[in-house]
Amino acid sequence: MQLSVNHCGLSQGEYMKNFPQRFFIAGTDTNVGKTVVSAVLTHGLDSYYWKPIQSGQADPLSGDEYTDSEFLASTGIERSRILKEQYLLKRPLSPHLSASLENKRISMSDLNLPQIDESKKLIVEGAGGLLVPLNEKDLLIDLISKFAIPVLLVARSALGTINHSLLSLAALRMREIQILGIVMTGAINEENRKAIEHYGKIKVIAQVPILPDFKAETLQNCFKENFNGGENLHGEEKPKNLASVYANAHGGKRP
Repeated sequence: MQLSVNHCGLSQGEYMKNFPQRFFIAGTDTNVGKTVVSAVLTHGLDSYYWKPIQSGQADPLSGDEYTDSEFLASTGIERSRILKEQYLLKRPLSPHLSASLENKRISMSDLNLPQIDESKKLIVEGAGGLLVPLNEKDLLIDLISKFAIPVLLVARSALGTINHSLLSLAALRMREIQILGIVMTGAINEENRKAIEHYGKIKVIAQVPILPDFKAETLQNCFKENFNGGENLHGEEKPKNLASVYANAHGGKRP
């Protein structure tokens, strides 16, 4: 299944049907915006969220305990829809190393998709890029293969993204993992988007700009603007006015 790029005219309920019931949010690298995209989609699709492996629990600014699940909760998502991590590791390192430093081993047999109501959607977020090691032999992409669910790949819009995106697409295709499309994050870069679509033979289904905050209303408006019934970014040579993404959240004023 491939998501269409332009969903103008679809109601939210109709558009939500275009997403599979279970899918995986993977990144071309670490810190590419997987968790923000996960938050946008969890709000927009009214889904459950699960990050099976959390590597790093400390807020880099305050040092307080702070995980990606905690971030989603801070945006207004009910905690009942945020499922507990299977592995909660302290150090912000590759999962295999973070686990080893705590005398732990990440075991594939411990990682199974949560059993939730089949009518509800589940978003699973990865840790780092596709080829980060989980233990002495398994990589994150092996876990995705085990889950056997489609992948939505998150990529930066900035310099370097073409190489990272094409390599990630090649790795997924080598494993015959279904790819829903790509979501780009950061300042809109039409040339990078065009290159990824052309050379990667894939659709960039959304471009998520830099957001002014992570309030529920901002994330919901981002979903509506970029994933559901908004203008078709691919038909425009000039970037869209980013203020339109969160106009409603700020009373129609530019943030």
